[in-house]
Amino acid sequence: MDITADREAALLAQVPTGLLINGEWRDAEGGKTFDVEDPATGKVLLSIADATAADGALAMDAAAAAQDAWARTAPRERGEILRRAFELVTERAEDFALLMTLEMGKPLAEARGEVAYGAEFLRWFSEEAVRVSGRYGMSPDGKSRLMVNKKPVGPCLLITPWNFPLAMATRKIAPAVAAGCTMVLKPAKLTPLTSQLFAAVMVEAGLPAGVLNVVSTTSAGDVTGPIMKDERLRKVSFTGSTPVGQSLIRDAADRVLRTSMELGGNAPFVVFEDADIDKAVTGAMAAKLRNMGEACTAANRFIVHESVADEFAEKFAAKVGAMTTARGTEDESTIGPLIDAKSRDKVHSLVVDAVDGGAVAVVGGAPVDGPGYFYQPTVLKDVAADARILQEEIFGPVAPVVTFATEDEAVALANNTEYGLVAYVFTEDLNRGLRIGEKLETGMLGLNAGVVSNAAAPFGGVKQSGLGREGGAEGIEEYLYTQYVGIADPSDG
Repeated sequence: MDITADREAALLAQVPTGLLINGEWRDAEGGKTFDVEDPATGKVLLSIADATAADGALAMDAAAAAQDAWARTAPRERGEILRRAFELVTERAEDFALLMTLEMGKPLAEARGEVAYGAEFLRWFSEEAVRVSGRYGMSPDGKSRLMVNKKPVGPCLLITPWNFPLAMATRKIAPAVAAGCTMVLKPAKLTPLTSQLFAAVMVEAGLPAGVLNVVSTTSAGDVTGPIMKDERLRKVSFTGSTPVGQSLIRDAADRVLRTSMELGGNAPFVVFEDADIDKAVTGAMAAKLRNMGEACTAANRFIVHESVADEFAEKFAAKVGAMTTARGTEDESTIGPLIDAKSRDKVHSLVVDAVDGGAVAVVGGAPVDGPGYFYQPTVLKDVAADARILQEEIFGPVAPVVTFATEDEAVALANNTEYGLVAYVFTEDLNRGLRIGEKLETGMLGLNAGVVSNAAAPFGGVKQSGLGREGGAEGIEEYLYTQYVGIADPSDG
């Protein structure tokens, strides 16, 4: 049933509203606060502390002071803290799901899915913490011994986006904790509440003071800029837009910081003539409409063989048209609002540009009247090759469909972007799927699958979609560095 106002109020009362610095929740310097709004209604949910540069400096002090002791903490102990955090998040799954729905807008069913996905990073890296290993062996000439160790990189700055408030935090915090790194977390100003509650859970799970510090703020540059210049910082991990990532990489270059960058996407969704169209439509719904299309992994361009394009567009439009836009706490909601008015207006500008260029809206194509930042789920066909919507990341519930005739044309269209995060290919011919996968310039591929994200798999892209990988066995390596020790031949002693 629909969530009551009393239930919402009771949950919001549990969310810490201060800054977490050295294990204590405290006010921002000067008592600054900012409001967090519900994008479905525009109403204020909570006012929380708005960190300043001075608060950021204190958070960095705490992380640096805690680093040595935390690095020496037994891997098993670090893993057990993560395991307890996994259990606590799982126990409070409904709280986290509702909180994400309130501050970000996604329907509760999707929010519950994010809780399960986000919690899995805690469990996965609790197991990886005890598997960090090196090697020992004789040098080729036999005159010495070679020992290779893996060590934590040190204090990290973690910057998370607004669209997956729990999973983006756990995907960065969990491997850092497992590796033995301390952290300063700067959540997105649009959706900081989930990070605030999750940080409280990490403290409850036994994380020592100073290991995780949280500085929510409306002045990201003022807070993170000085931290980036701090000689004690060793790494920055960022998920967000490519332009911001490029700026952070430039700043990181001055101090040669380790960087992990998960940036923009422009994912192609390729449907071949032999594909099972019903399966392709089901995959398209997941790849496009999950999270209202507000995901870097969202399918952005639907590249469909000309012989099945009309069938695909019609069946896809029928599914899309049956979706219900409503506040995510309401039972009938299958698609929530966009995050703010600016995002909704940008999505509509892309649709208008495409339609002005000859595209046809098979379904949708306009904002939804009323409170909140809703946009009609939309399918466009006959989209011109030069339309902005094929070049820019949409970040909304709009699916443009274009056609191709040959495999080579499909590959060329799919690779015609500066991004390379994920691609989706639907075909009943496995050899074709693997062949196309080898030709696509992408860090991830969904083969007859509309969802690829998995805590046990390396998440990341190529080209301007970023650097490094999160998740999988590769994820913890981003928080470790390699130390080689040359040892004199023990037989000489």
